[in-house]
Amino acid sequence: MFIGYAVLAALLALAMAGSAFATFTRNPAVVGSMTKVGVPDGWLPWLGTAKLAGALGLLAGLAVPVLGEAAAIGLVLYFVGAVVSHVRVKDYAIAPAVALAVLPAVALVLRMASA
Repeated sequence: MFIGYAVLAALLALAMAGSAFATFTRNPAVVGSMTKVGVPDGWLPWLGTAKLAGALGLLAGLAVPVLGEAAAIGLVLYFVGAVVSHVRVKDYAIAPAVALAVLPAVALVLRMASA
């Protein structure tokens, strides 16, 4: 189970770090998507920080299980919020957000099972 968590955590951390970088640098695709669902521009640094914290927490979870679990829970909540935000404005292109909500949930289960 731990190897599964380690692989998934590393891949998710890479994806979250890239997404955080895109958010911090105000990538037009990211800003456009967030603007479409009504996210104020002032929230972008906070959302980027949340993604980066999730990435770092998943990696820290390799050594400290509770940090990996907390990071996975935080990322699940972040992306459930993203799904809700998209559905609220009737934007049903939610497959990426759903996948990014499910993957940290799987990481959480794997981390808990290997502790």
